[in-house]
Amino acid sequence: MLNYDKEADAYDASRGGEPRAEAATEAVLGLIPDRQGRLLDVACGTGIVTRRLAASRPGLRVTGADLAPGMARMAAARLPGAVLLADSRRLPFADATFDAVTSIWLLHLLSDPADVRAVVAECARVLRPGGVYVTTVDKAAAHDVGSDIDTVLAPRPRRPAQDAAEAVTAHAAEHRLQPAGQASFPGLGQGRSPRSTIADLRRGWFTALQPGDPRIETFAEDLARLPHQDRPRPDPVFRVRAFRKPAAA
Repeated sequence: MLNYDKEADAYDASRGGEPRAEAATEAVLGLIPDRQGRLLDVACGTGIVTRRLAASRPGLRVTGADLAPGMARMAAARLPGAVLLADSRRLPFADATFDAVTSIWLLHLLSDPADVRAVVAECARVLRPGGVYVTTVDKAAAHDVGSDIDTVLAPRPRRPAQDAAEAVTAHAAEHRLQPAGQASFPGLGQGRSPRSTIADLRRGWFTALQPGDPRIETFAEDLARLPHQDRPRPDPVFRVRAFRKPAAA
């Protein structure tokens, strides 16, 4: 996994920046009832989406939480007094505190199914009856856009997708969270070019190919032979799912 303290300063620019954050925010808000209450953004990162959630819904009191100090520092600059350090597997909030909980680009980072279950369990625990949990799913699959780059990378090793929509839905059901809608949004500015993909391989962004793995250079050589080395291929399309906690009897 990347060191998110070291990545914090350059994170937004390397992940589509404000355009992607705006697209993500619109998709998330379309799944959350427009009413007053409290929202928790779990693993809020730099707060680039968290800030937009707060600005778009003045009736929501938004809180951000992240485990990486570097990320939380940047988020706190965007939302002073509303961000704290916290492990998403052990959230420091009482049961039924929030009317909505979001986890955008979190579950795909977790390699242990037990951690994914723990995150979903915690999000369900702090959610009030009638509240909605919204999370991204199938993150890695979104980057397979049918391009020539995908053809070159097809034989690469992959770790199991812990954020697969079916698995997340099953984890949610364990905690009585019921499917409540889905949406998608483009990863604006994140289309891969051959040259940028080579750099990402060497940086360790493909988690099953860590720096020093000899297979990296084999893939790099094949990518270097593709045409239009600096032309981005199509942007990925990310998916979000919503789950509702049943209202109290």
